[in-house]
Amino acid sequence: DEARLQARQEEAARLEKERIEQEQMEKLAAKDQERRKSELAELHSLEQKFLSAKQWKTDYRTNAKWEHYLSCDGTPDPTVLREINTFMSLWCEDQNEDIQRVMEKGEQVLNLIEKLQFLLLDTPPDEITDEETVQYQKSILELQNLLHQKYNEATEHLLKTANMHEDSESGNMQAVIKDKNVTFCIWANLKKKVRFKNHVFCDVQHGFDLPKSLAASSVAVRILHTHYDHVSPLWLQCQSVPKFEVLDSEESTQLSKGNVEEPEEEEKKAREEPNMPTEEEMCSEGRKSAISLKENNNSIAVINETEEENEKKSEILDIKSQVRDPLMKEETNEKAEVISDETIVDLQQFVPVGGVYHIDVLQLPPQVKQIKDWSMVELLDIGLETYPYHPEEAEDATLPPIQITLRLSDDVMYFEDPVIARWDPAGQQWRTDGISNVTYEAQEKSITFEMGASCTIALLQDAHLHLPYRAWELRPTGMDEAVFMVTTVFATIQIQIKGNQCMLSSVVVEEKDVLSHITGKWISPVGLRAVLKKAGVNIFPGEYSHKYVSVEKAPLAEVKAYQQMALVAAAFAFAWSKWNLEAGQEQVVFKVSEHIKADSDKDWSLYLFNGQKAQKLKITETSEAFSEELEEDSEFHSTLYHTLKDFASKEALNKVETASFLFVDVVYQLLLATRVLTYS
Repeated sequence: DEARLQARQEEAARLEKERIEQEQMEKLAAKDQERRKSELAELHSLEQKFLSAKQWKTDYRTNAKWEHYLSCDGTPDPTVLREINTFMSLWCEDQNEDIQRVMEKGEQVLNLIEKLQFLLLDTPPDEITDEETVQYQKSILELQNLLHQKYNEATEHLLKTANMHEDSESGNMQAVIKDKNVTFCIWANLKKKVRFKNHVFCDVQHGFDLPKSLAASSVAVRILHTHYDHVSPLWLQCQSVPKFEVLDSEESTQLSKGNVEEPEEEEKKAREEPNMPTEEEMCSEGRKSAISLKENNNSIAVINETEEENEKKSEILDIKSQVRDPLMKEETNEKAEVISDETIVDLQQFVPVGGVYHIDVLQLPPQVKQIKDWSMVELLDIGLETYPYHPEEAEDATLPPIQITLRLSDDVMYFEDPVIARWDPAGQQWRTDGISNVTYEAQEKSITFEMGASCTIALLQDAHLHLPYRAWELRPTGMDEAVFMVTTVFATIQIQIKGNQCMLSSVVVEEKDVLSHITGKWISPVGLRAVLKKAGVNIFPGEYSHKYVSVEKAPLAEVKAYQQMALVAAAFAFAWSKWNLEAGQEQVVFKVSEHIKADSDKDWSLYLFNGQKAQKLKITETSEAFSEELEEDSEFHSTLYHTLKDFASKEALNKVETASFLFVDVVYQLLLATRVLTYS
């Protein structure tokens, strides 16, 4: 009887507690609804910084174009078709085939390609037309093809005079010519002695071992290492982060007024960008690079339907492809190409790192002859000719393969054994067949393998090996300055932010600083992303990363969190929380601390945000279980900004209001590029 009485009393107490809590939540909800209009208006005022940043970047691009025009320095504007065509035509007609001259000109070509790629990545869709996009892509492909053509012509020119550069020991010709973009390793078999069938280029430690039949033939070996990738499909080279277009106030208002659907239905809408023409339609000759930009640039207008117009105005972000709801991803997955052949590399999962190695066994051209004061050489119309040697087609073992050893660059990190693949020009894809007996030496940073006569080789790395992140932190360090740290399984990456630029401070692997050649340089967020990916430190999720990393967050919560975190990043530090994974797909959890002085201790609190409601949580990182219970004596708000405002000092709020719009924009771009709230 006593036990039953006690149970009834406990049940009554529990019900009474729930009733009180329910009443309290209803009061807080009613209070939040009353002030919602004014809070959204205040947030909208802060959000104008995104519009200011967009306008500043538009003006900057216009001014840069005008300054280039005024400079008259002889370099073409790559966006002007007439200028770029004239530049290419003049270089085509230039008969100067000196390899040093070609490499110098090649650096100018690479700068033009980089400018076009930057424009494709950084220009908002409403500022670039489909025709301009096609034109820029076509120019990129034509410049790439012309550059490689000139490399071949320079190689042929050098090989014609190979007998004038004989090595005193072997009687053969060998040369290493390099700059920051490309390395030529060229060997000519002048004496045809079998005992000299292998060779190591001392300057770069690349080497080869030829079969006896080739060692006794008129052949030349070229290992051309381009420190960039002009072979992979163009969509991979120009892969962008999710784009969140900032609309001006008038457009935002019009979209909001025209919104008559539920928010969930609105999020599912998408406009798909038309597929770009393939290279066959663009280029009549040269190497083929697939240009099927099937990035499904779907966009979701995140516009909430409410009674207040200010709330409508506050949603100024147009969310694009890679951050989308699960229903959209299911639809995209159905359209995604399924690769059934295991020898074909899935470029959604693996990416080339460290450039491309063009390994060719060439027919040695007729050599120059000195007759008195004359130099005479037989000219052939066929150009640089590949030696006909195909061991993979031989029915028996009469044609053994060629052994190649490559010394990998110190400027690139391989965190796992790289996958070695050859380019298949017919199928326009990287393949792993045709390469055998691969040996990778991690300590020496070298890889040895066997292959046929001529192959274009790349070393590929899993694009998602740094995902999910172990931890991340964003904290202010001064006025319009901050530091952003991302910790992965393999490395800790620290990025400084100042004004409209960012700088890679350090990459630490096993307590050692690496990649010093790319640290300490102030560049744009787009530039930083390109530099890190080129160095093998890919901390930037792609469009299809959700297929390979099992994490997911609703786009509304994630994107609005990044936006509002950026708006207050001048005075508040943010960091990873283990409860983010437990909070479910529809909401995010992170740590926050007011951080006015750089050396002040951080007093972390946990906050939950779902895009519509933000609240301070009672639990801490060391709590035993996740709970959405509110911190005592706290309220929830429609925005993260106002939830933080309840506990913020006047100095912190003043810093938020006076923060530069360029600083806010850079923080936002880095959060979007890394997507730390989803992939951690």
